[in-house]
Amino acid sequence: MNKILIIDDEEKLRNLMARIISLEGFEVVQATDCNSGLKTAEQQEFDIILCDVKLPDGNGVELTAILKEKHPATEVILLTAYGNIPDGVQAIKNGAFDYIVKGDDNNKIIPLIHKAIEKGRLTKRILNLESRVDAKYSFSAVIGESKKMQEAVNLAKKVASVDTTVLLTGETGTGKEVFANAIHQSGNRKDRSFVAINCSAFSHDLLESEMFGHKAGAFTGALKDKKGLFEEADKGTIFLDEIGEMPIDLQAKLLRVIENGEFIKVGESKVTKVDVRIVAATNRNLLKEIEAGHFREDLYYRLSIFAINLPPLRERTSDIELLADNFLKTFSLKTNKKITGISKEFLQLLKLHNWPGNIRELKNVLERSVILENSSQLTPESLPYEMQQLAPKTETGASKTLSAFSLAAAEKLHIQKVLNYTNGNKTETARLLNIALTTLYRKIEEYNIG
Repeated sequence: MNKILIIDDEEKLRNLMARIISLEGFEVVQATDCNSGLKTAEQQEFDIILCDVKLPDGNGVELTAILKEKHPATEVILLTAYGNIPDGVQAIKNGAFDYIVKGDDNNKIIPLIHKAIEKGRLTKRILNLESRVDAKYSFSAVIGESKKMQEAVNLAKKVASVDTTVLLTGETGTGKEVFANAIHQSGNRKDRSFVAINCSAFSHDLLESEMFGHKAGAFTGALKDKKGLFEEADKGTIFLDEIGEMPIDLQAKLLRVIENGEFIKVGESKVTKVDVRIVAATNRNLLKEIEAGHFREDLYYRLSIFAINLPPLRERTSDIELLADNFLKTFSLKTNKKITGISKEFLQLLKLHNWPGNIRELKNVLERSVILENSSQLTPESLPYEMQQLAPKTETGASKTLSAFSLAAAEKLHIQKVLNYTNGNKTETARLLNIALTTLYRKIEEYNIG
């Protein structure tokens, strides 16, 4: 049942209006002035508020602005004994759905309420969609409580509100686009476009055309003028993924955009001006690329005004359980399977894996496991074969998973992490572990470390 609040100090008129509206099937609540009206609106949720303009402790036109700020999905209809144009104009500016004269417009009340309810429903849908977008693209979408990830999040939050260029570095699959979206969504350009392009996905000519646009006839197949992504992102944010793959002559063109906010389209002679925030990302070491002559040093220093490194998953294994739980919920819902948990053995094997593909690889593994799993929780049997082999062998040769609390499990996990850190260099691993190389080989064989 739709709920309506009437704010009016004239008791007879208020009661009459309440009776007429309640007979139409609405639930009606009454208030006599601004203060009681505000308190009632705080305590209960209303679809419509009918409010008198002249109240003992204030003005309904001013009250409308307060009500709409606090309750944007609630529609306000103002009632006045003596209508005047300035009040009507200000009422609409303050967010009122309509402004009508008492007595003269009584026959309009019920149809007007129905129209206002429809608008309120649409507003609620929009607000719900906006909240879902915020949840998907804001920093709440970044999952991780490890120290390294929290450091990265805190840096990104600080730079989000400052209109400067950001360079995100890290291995493939560490979540650079998630961070780019969150920076945009938390900044002052959030209501404008967020445009992403992968610089490694196009040939030289196509990449230039995609980024900067072209004039008709600029090259074979250019049948009409085309806007580039920089124009599409004007007043918003452009995300340049895999910036290290950009051809060096296009880097010069990008540098001009960063410095002056201008570029020339392919096949055109006049300059196009844009106001764009740039967030770039790479999985390459750009300093080494500069040494090799593949990346411009001046562009690097303009891009890396604010650099944020995203840690690989193997360096934040404490976040694996959080990420796995999140993916489990997503894919259980997607596949309509009632899988409610993750076994300790499954989780331990996740933590032993090296994760070269990082979060993206973990997501794929969880989706596969949910599809294959037949029980109410994820078990090692649903993992890829190579991950199942991470489990240590028993005397009979069968695989088993060590207890999470056993000393051997902790030792195996530590050795595996150091091996990952040294990229499998056993001599360096033995040195870091402060053990003999022969001892390391014995431990590797004992724990069946791949």
